[in-house]
Amino acid sequence: MLRTLHPNIRIRIYTTFLSKIGGSTVFPFMAIYFTREFNASVAGILVLIQIIAQFAAGLYGGYLADLLGRKKIMVVGEFMKVAGFIGMFAVNSPLFISPTITFLMMLLTNVASGLISPAAEAMLIDVSTKETRAFMYSINYWAVNLSVMIGFIAGGWFFEHHFFQLIGVLIGMGLLTLCMTAFFINDTYQVQGKGTSGQYGVKPLIKSYEIVMKDWTFMAFSLGGVAILALEFQRNNYISVRLKDEIIPRTVHFFNVFSFDLDGIKLLSLLTVINTLMIILFTGIAAKWIREKREEPIMYAGFTLFGLGFSILAFSTSIPVLFLAVVILSVGELLYVPTRQSMLAEIVDDSKRGAYMAMNGLVVQVAKMMGALGLMIGTSLGGVVMALAFLLLTFVGIVMSRIALLKTNRQLKKALS
Repeated sequence: MLRTLHPNIRIRIYTTFLSKIGGSTVFPFMAIYFTREFNASVAGILVLIQIIAQFAAGLYGGYLADLLGRKKIMVVGEFMKVAGFIGMFAVNSPLFISPTITFLMMLLTNVASGLISPAAEAMLIDVSTKETRAFMYSINYWAVNLSVMIGFIAGGWFFEHHFFQLIGVLIGMGLLTLCMTAFFINDTYQVQGKGTSGQYGVKPLIKSYEIVMKDWTFMAFSLGGVAILALEFQRNNYISVRLKDEIIPRTVHFFNVFSFDLDGIKLLSLLTVINTLMIILFTGIAAKWIREKREEPIMYAGFTLFGLGFSILAFSTSIPVLFLAVVILSVGELLYVPTRQSMLAEIVDDSKRGAYMAMNGLVVQVAKMMGALGLMIGTSLGGVVMALAFLLLTFVGIVMSRIALLKTNRQLKKALS
C-alpha cells in the first residue's frame, strides 16, 4: 500500500526514518554531554536555547515555505544539518574537543530542523488527498517510532565511549537524506508571484502569522491538540516522579525461570517500551481499519482511550493495572494520531500551509510547558486529583476539536450551496 502514495511522500518517509535513527543516537543524550562538560544548570540553559531556536526557525521556515516553495527550504535545511554535523565531528575528535563549538554546531542543526519541519509537513499535504492522509500519517508515525527506538538503543550502547564515531554516522545519514531530498523530491507547490527583498523582513512575517492566529477554527483545533498532547508530556514529568516515589522496589519472578529487580524508574522504562512496541506492531493494522471510515468519531474514541490510560497512570500502583493502562492509551494513540493529522490538513488554508504547519509546532511547545506544570503541582494535588485533571484535559480536547470541525463543516456546506 505504500506504493500507492505519491513519490514525494515515500521519499519523505525514508528520509525521516534515516534522520531519526541518526539523530536519536546522539541528541537525546546531549544533555548528559553538556552536564559533563559544564554543569547541570548550564546544560539546562543550553537545551532551552536549542528548543527556542528551533521553534523560532520553524516560524520563519513555514513563512519561507509559502514564499519560496517547499523543496528549496528543505534542501537548504538539510545542507545546514550536514554542515552542523561536520562541525560537531571536527571539534569532538581525538585531537581536539570544544564543547562551546559543539553547542553552536548543534544550534545550527536545530535551526535547520526548524526550517525543514513546516516545509516538509506542508509538502506532505500538497501531494496527498483526503482519502490517503490517514494512511500516510499512520505509516509516517510508525517509521518515526521505529527509527527513534533503534537510534535510542544504539545511542544508549555507544554514546558514552563512541561519540565521535556516532557523529560520523550522522554525517553519512545527513548526506544521504540531503541527496534524496535534492534529487528525488519534486516541488509541486506553485509559488504565488516572486518574492521581493521586503517580503523577507519581520513585518510581513508577523502579518502572515496574524492571519493564522485570526483563524479561530484552526486555533480551536490547536487548543484541542494542546490539551491532548499535554497528557503525553506528563509521562516524563509527573508520572515518572510518581512512579519513582510510590512504586516499592521488588523482585519480579517469571515462572521461576528468571527474576529481576524492579523499581519505579525501571517500570516506567518497561511501560514506555510496551507503548512503543504497540505503535510499531499495530500501526499497519490500525491504518487499514481506519481507511475509508469516518475519521472524526475515531479521533474522539482515540482521545478518550488516550486520556483514560493516562488517568490510570496518574494514581494506580498496581503493576498489572499500569500495564493495562499503557495498552489502553496505546490503542488510543493509534486511533487519534493519524486521524487528527488528516483533519488538520483539511482545516488549514491551502495558500499558507507552511505558516499553518509552523504555528502547529507551537502546540507541542505549549504542551511541554503544561507537562512541566503537572510536575510542579502534581505532588501537592495527589494522584486522584491529577487523574481527574487528565480526564478534564481529554474532555477539553474533544470539545475544542468538535467546535473547530463543526465550524469547518458549516463553512464547507455554505461554499457548496
